[in-house]
Amino acid sequence: MPSHGRDKSDIVFWQGNEVVAQAAIAAGCRFFAGYPITPSSEIAAVMAERLPEVGGKFIQMEDEIAAMGAVIGASLAGEKSLTATSGPGFSLKMEHIGYACMIEAPCVIINVMRGGPSTGLPTAPAQADIMQTRWGTHGDHATIAYAPSFHREIYLYTIKCFNMAEKYRVPTILLIDEVLGHMSEGMHVPDESEYELFDRVKPSVPPEEYNPYDARFGDVPPMANYFEGYRFHATGLNHGANGFPTTNPEICHSEEMRMIRKVMKDAEVLAEYEEYLLEDAEVCVFAFGSTARGAKMAVDRARKSGIKVGLFRAITIWPFPEKRVHELAQRVKAFVVPEMNLGQIILEVERAAHREMPIVGVNRVGGVPIPPYEILEKIKEIAQNA
Repeated sequence: MPSHGRDKSDIVFWQGNEVVAQAAIAAGCRFFAGYPITPSSEIAAVMAERLPEVGGKFIQMEDEIAAMGAVIGASLAGEKSLTATSGPGFSLKMEHIGYACMIEAPCVIINVMRGGPSTGLPTAPAQADIMQTRWGTHGDHATIAYAPSFHREIYLYTIKCFNMAEKYRVPTILLIDEVLGHMSEGMHVPDESEYELFDRVKPSVPPEEYNPYDARFGDVPPMANYFEGYRFHATGLNHGANGFPTTNPEICHSEEMRMIRKVMKDAEVLAEYEEYLLEDAEVCVFAFGSTARGAKMAVDRARKSGIKVGLFRAITIWPFPEKRVHELAQRVKAFVVPEMNLGQIILEVERAAHREMPIVGVNRVGGVPIPPYEILEKIKEIAQNA
């Protein structure tokens, strides 16, 4: 990652989990509620130390469900709020994540992925929560989720999670895995000039005229904080502009469409990615997170052997970078999709490509990262047959 002209004297050597915590503080997070779970517990540990230093609050709840509820409550009261977990805890949080979607409460969830299903492999990496991140909570809803590959990116996209949560009034998710969470990597802490902070838009009307879901002000209605004189109702039931429950089909449909539209209308802007050696590529490797690090090495080795291959590294997982993948599918001959699961994001690549072409996975579970040579072997195999 670029050093931005700074010398090495200010390089920090942090675990990925520590990077998350330090970035959350920089983003303005002042509330954390969580429950210890490997491999994310260091995030809670650092937040417990740092939050009191900046006037914030840390609370260990009795379980993951309660932790998510506390985070939502703090958000309604006006705080930028965070929780961190891993697979089993992420599953437990789902009901409250759905509630946060319905009441449009900004909050951030860090999921340090590990092997599963169930208790699975607590101390080993996986990338098997991808579809859960999109569809884990029931009902139709929009999702914003990032999967960075490097510690500096973890810092910047933790901040971006807070910004997007505040901007769109949604829960946002940062996906890393045990490898990134526990690996230490030297980095320059991004200077404040390298990122912006976004705060939720406050109402411009007096309290007596305020409605918490007033679409007259756009698809993302202004949000008042509790205890500031604006009284409003928050319910998980379908509701109208005033927040009170309704069963009117037209209102329910209109409101759900608005909640999805507020994110998906900006899908192309939200979809961030990096392209590497794709200008003349005939084979595209689609990778994300820690697996993309090995994928880049495989691409470099394949290039040395004369194979025209490049890397598409997705940083935004949801909304999926559908348009760009479709464009690439019109000019490359094949995709290779390495992921530490038995085939999840490959289904989105197939859907976005929308044409008959070889799209093959390199899949591994069992708690061991995918080595570059396995990706290289699949590149060679598909390059010969494409």
